[in-house]
Amino acid sequence: MTTDELEKLLAEQPVSRLHRLAHGRVYRHFRLGKRRLIETLLRCTPEQRSGLESDLQALIQEESGTQQPARERQKPAISRTGRSEWSPAKPASPVEPEPAESPADLTAFLEGIGVPEPKPFVPDAWQEEALEALAVTDVVVSVPTGSGKTYVAIEATKRAIEAEETVIYTSPLKALSNTKFTEFSRLFGADQVGILTGDRRDNAQAPLLIMTTEILRNLLYDAAGGEIDVRLDTLGLVIMDESQYIADPERGVVWEETIVFCPTQARLLLLSASIGNPQDIADWLTSIRPTPCHLIRHHRRSVPLRAGYLHPSGKLTPLFRSVGIPRAPHSPLHPEAKRLFAQYEEETLRPGSR
Repeated sequence: MTTDELEKLLAEQPVSRLHRLAHGRVYRHFRLGKRRLIETLLRCTPEQRSGLESDLQALIQEESGTQQPARERQKPAISRTGRSEWSPAKPASPVEPEPAESPADLTAFLEGIGVPEPKPFVPDAWQEEALEALAVTDVVVSVPTGSGKTYVAIEATKRAIEAEETVIYTSPLKALSNTKFTEFSRLFGADQVGILTGDRRDNAQAPLLIMTTEILRNLLYDAAGGEIDVRLDTLGLVIMDESQYIADPERGVVWEETIVFCPTQARLLLLSASIGNPQDIADWLTSIRPTPCHLIRHHRRSVPLRAGYLHPSGKLTPLFRSVGIPRAPHSPLHPEAKRLFAQYEEETLRPGSR
């Protein structure tokens, strides 16, 4: 079989069959689309080509239900060497029937999207709990995106400034530090907010300082070496935004050292929406800091997530049969999404479409 003939045959196969064929041959094949999967399979060595072709034919016969003698009806178990290791075929699993309930329509999928009506702001119970705990100890806040972590940071900053304490707000990125500088200058007044990054230094003696975590780590290093910094004498609150960076292989040590060297009189507030093990972080802070760390954690999203599929033609449809994202694995896709997937596959693999 020539390369062109094999490519044409591969293009005629469904993606699920190609992934079965790629198992053991292509690293992380499940991340590739159909076109890239075919191109990767075609790059196999001449020694592997015969095994690839025979395995493909066997998969086609197996999944098409072609009647064969019992001894010939076998399926390949593909090894990582690219060769076929034959084993008796298992009975094909029955196709799961579609759920009886009708799939969600586009109107239900888009319902509620838009600007909500203005309502008086009422803090959530976890926000009040975090502020109450922060008055006496360190706090780790691990809640979903959009839940209101910034409210806790702003209220804690207000109380610290009223108590004539210095507040340091750290972020992992210069761009985020610049954004917070603009936001906090509008909230607290330009004379109350300063910024320290590698590229910018404004109002460095302000009671609220915005900086990258590396800058704070360097300030703490200098203080440990005997260099006097009056800002650290009055430091009452350190807010570490995006604190999941503590797990970063390259930069995580900066967060660890900052926490270790942070003055004991200052309270730590760690904010994140994506820490996988916040209890471990809180336990670690408890072991190295003078007071037990308080953990605030919940999983309920204030703004629910929905998954949809937008076809290049502009057609939009829910991705799943339900309006929200189902929690069950292998949840059934929306019939319209399946149709659009097939349409896109046909359009992109059509001869001359490349």
